[in-house]
Amino acid sequence: MATKKSITEATVESKLKTLYNLQKILSEIDNIKTLRGELPLEVQDLEDEITGITTRLNKYEEKLATLQKDITYNEAKISESQATLARYKEQIDNVSNNREYDALTKEIEYQELEIQLYNKKIREAKHDIERYNEDYSNSRQLLDERRGDLELKKSELDEIVSETRSEEEKLREKAKNLELGVDPRLLSAYKRIRKSSRNGLGIVYVERDACGGCFNKIPPQRQLDIRMRSKIIVCEYCGRIMIDPELAGVEVKTSNGEEKPKRRSRRKKTEE
Repeated sequence: MATKKSITEATVESKLKTLYNLQKILSEIDNIKTLRGELPLEVQDLEDEITGITTRLNKYEEKLATLQKDITYNEAKISESQATLARYKEQIDNVSNNREYDALTKEIEYQELEIQLYNKKIREAKHDIERYNEDYSNSRQLLDERRGDLELKKSELDEIVSETRSEEEKLREKAKNLELGVDPRLLSAYKRIRKSSRNGLGIVYVERDACGGCFNKIPPQRQLDIRMRSKIIVCEYCGRIMIDPELAGVEVKTSNGEEKPKRRSRRKKTEE
């Protein structure tokens, strides 16, 4: 295992090479995730929807229970008012003066109005119960449908994951080992750049005299600095780390469409 000192003292060329190899592995992992498509998001959306429907059903149940209690309460109040009303009607036949008669008449009218009010509340509560029961039934049906959809999507996702799990685990292990050989500050910067990049590339090579990430032209002097491999250079437009194509192990075409010739070694040039 590389020590912290050896990692820090590694040449820029070695750092870039390791970082580019790390990216190739991470890109393979991204490709595996792409195979899963939108399934993980669809599963998450279905789980969130099911949670929402379940919460709504619980609220319906609480509301229905409250309405039923209200009906029971109002029915009890009607019974009380009817008993009081019957007593007043008995008393009105035995009154001794007009004052008592008027007072009992008002009490009878009040109790009759109370009974009407309680009956109105009961009708409204029953109407609400009917409406909530319908909403509850529809939500329950929707919940069953969404649970079926979730089971199907999870089955599809589990099948894909099981097919790629072994390969993904191996790639992640390789990536982890490579990360141990990268300067922590450089690795942190790379991950930050990669996370903000739409295509997930944090290190790119020069292609057709342009950045392989954002495709903006790179000045000749900056291209020379990249080929020198003496310092870490980032694209001034997109911030991606730049690497010499030859160091990355790729053959790129120049702006005129021809393959860029490889550098001739100094030893071979001397022999000629």
